[in-house]
This record gives sequence, structure tokens and C-alpha cells, in this order.
Amino acid sequence: MKKYDAVIIGFGKGGKTLAAELAAHQWSVAMVERSDKMYGGTCINIGCIPTKALIHSAALAAAGHPLTFDQRRDYYKESVAAKTALVDLLRGKNYHKLADNPLIDVYTGEGRFLSQETVEVKTAEGTLQIGGKHIVINTGAETALPPIPGIAESRRVYTSTSIMELDRLPQRLVIVGGGYIGLEFASMYASFGSQVTVLEGFPELIPREDRDIAASVREVLEKKGIEFRLNVRVNSFRDTAEGVTVAVSQEGADTEIDADAVLLATGRRPATAGLNLAAAGVRTNERGAIEVDEHLHTSAPNIYAIGDVTGGLQFTYISLDDYRIVRDELFGDGARTTANRGPVAYSVFIAPPLSHVGLHEAEVRKAGLDIRVTKIAVSTIPRARILGPAEGIFKAVIDAKTDLILGCTLFGPESSEVINTVALAMKHGITARELSDSVYTHPSMSETLNDLFA
Repeated sequence: MKKYDAVIIGFGKGGKTLAAELAAHQWSVAMVERSDKMYGGTCINIGCIPTKALIHSAALAAAGHPLTFDQRRDYYKESVAAKTALVDLLRGKNYHKLADNPLIDVYTGEGRFLSQETVEVKTAEGTLQIGGKHIVINTGAETALPPIPGIAESRRVYTSTSIMELDRLPQRLVIVGGGYIGLEFASMYASFGSQVTVLEGFPELIPREDRDIAASVREVLEKKGIEFRLNVRVNSFRDTAEGVTVAVSQEGADTEIDADAVLLATGRRPATAGLNLAAAGVRTNERGAIEVDEHLHTSAPNIYAIGDVTGGLQFTYISLDDYRIVRDELFGDGARTTANRGPVAYSVFIAPPLSHVGLHEAEVRKAGLDIRVTKIAVSTIPRARILGPAEGIFKAVIDAKTDLILGCTLFGPESSEVINTVALAMKHGITARELSDSVYTHPSMSETLNDLFA
């Protein structure tokens, strides 16, 4: 059995960055990845990069000259091919960045614990055992499939991963789930030219957001032709000669929806199946996520867990920051923790993007804080007019006594960039007045902060 200073299970953002860091400190490292299609992790292969590449292509299609559906189908096929080429390029670069390092061994196979310091890896060539003084679990998350009859039998029901391999644009697409992933795909496919129907089980769309923001998002997406059906229960899927039939119940009535494809966007769960965590003494919570402390230690003293597998925010930049926490504990002063990470922004890449950081107005009012809320219609922003349809809302929640920014939601063009400025201000205690009095380039979306925080 070959022994290493560290064994990392999962080639995700945090794991691959940590592997390179450890090797730079002359540690011997084993990287275990179950699939040769996942070198580099979720973001590069099935998450951020391929989806945003397709979203960009869809935006170009929507902004171009009117096209027939056959022309849109050809363009979509070209977009999928370009996305695949990009992913293949990045996957190869990520693999060689580690595999070409003499201190790092990459094992392609299923890893499972035999003890706190021993991992068994089942590869295509056979099964072997490796040991690690330190072990890091970075296996990410996977699609949670609901127990709906017909899923296993259907050839036209896809996950967010498998639908991106579909190179034929569906004319009619049903999306089960109106959360952030569902909305991104709905916006994208509507821009490509699909007729999109979103089925949501809850009576409200994106309940995490304030109702004025959710209403604006729905209005903008409905203008794209997307149909929303709320408070719906999906009963079954049945393939037909032409497509797939979705049986649903809504307000006591049973109906059927015919489609060419169905996308399941019903959430993701930590990918821990098969790891045999009990053999290592690693505990999970009731949702299957690995329990960690603020330094990302698991219940086993030599084992860390980072990224989506811990059940926190499922963003690649959180996995990257988890790497920093482990790095600082191993080679620094250990002061960096999940508790002092600061406010974390997120963006949903619908068109236009929806971005948020901090608290929402509803939760701040529930806490009884003295606040002021400011809003700006995106239609009043010159840069938004230049970029195209000026739709959406910019909104800020500010502590009326301290002038500190409590939260900010930006639904509009380039919001995924502007939100980072607000997040940085919040992290360093910059007041709304200071942000308002700053000098920004013109014409830009950032200069809206002058008025939003005035």
C-alpha cells in the first residue's frame, strides 16, 4: 500500500487547488476522482462553465435577427458543440496541471474508506489501497431525483447534467422545479427558442427572495414566453412516439402536458453514497451532508470535508474559500474560518442576472430592525438602456442607525459584477454613504450605486 501525506477524494475546485498547494510544500498527494469526465470538478464539467457558455450563446440568439425554429435548432447544435469543446479543453488542462506534477498521483476510480487513514480505490484496472496522513473529502453534490413514476423508464427526462449533452433543441420543454437552477435553464432555453413550461410545487416562485423581486423576475421571464404553473404536483412521466407526456395535478384537477423533453431541476444533495464514511468515523447530518466545524474538520481528527459535500452554499467560490481555510490551518495561523468568511454573494444567470448579498428585506423586518430600503428601476439606468432591454430592480437594505449595508439585491444587466463591489463594502464595514459618494466610471452599471445608496 502506497502512503501519502494527503489523499484528496474529489477533483473539485477546492480539492484541486489544495493538491497543488500541498505539492508546493513538498507533500506527496493522491487525487482520487471517480470519472475521467470530471477532472476539474462540477464547475468546469457540468456546472458553471458549460451552463454559462450556453447561456451566452442563447443571449446572442435572442439578440440576433428573427430565426425560424429550424435555424435556431442548427444554432443550438453548434452551441452545444462549442460548449463541449471548451469543457474538453479545460478538463484536459486541469488534469495535466496535477498529473504532470511528480508529487501528485491521480487515481481514476471509486474511492471508499477502509479506516481513518486508508482509502480503497476501485479503478478500471483493479482495486488498490492507499494511505493518507491527512484526507480531504471534496466529492461535491449530485442531482436529487424525486420518486416520480416513469423517471427510470423515460428516455426524454433529463437532469441538468444530461440535458447539456442533448444536441437537438426541444421545441417544447417542461422544467420540473422553479428554483434557481430551473430558472436559469428556463431563461436559456426560451432564448434559444424553446417553448418552456415551469412546474413548481410551491405556491410562490423563488420564496427565498423578497416578493417584489420575485414578481419582477416572473414578469421578465413571462415576457420571454415562459409559462409558470405553481402549486403543481407531478404525478408521472410517459414516453410517446412524439415525446413525453407529463401528468400533473393542480388545484384538484388532473391534466397532462405534452413535451419533447423534461428537465428535472429538483435540487442537489451531497455526494456521499459509496464513501463508507462509517469506517472512518465521519458523521453526516439528517440531510446526508458531512458535519464539519468552522475549520472544516469532520468528526475524524485527520479528515477534512470541503465544498458542496458539507451541505452549505453550493458555489465553486465557496469550495475555493474552503481550500484557503484548510491551507491557513496547515501552513498559516489558522485564523481563517467559515465563521469569519463574511457575506457571500450569489448570482442566478437568467437574462438579466439576479444577484444578492446579505439579508433580504423580509427577514430584516421580521427581526424588527430600524432600516431604510431604497430601490431603483433598471429602466432609469443609462448603461442598461445601452445594453438592451432595461428590465429589473436594484434594491438595498440599510441600517438606519449605523448606515451599514445589511443586504442588496440587483436584478438587472451585469449585476453579477456589480454585486461583488457591494459584498466587498459589506465585508469591510464601508457605509452606504461612502459607497454612494464613491466615483465610478460612466456609463456603467456600477455608477448606479451612487443613487442606490444615496
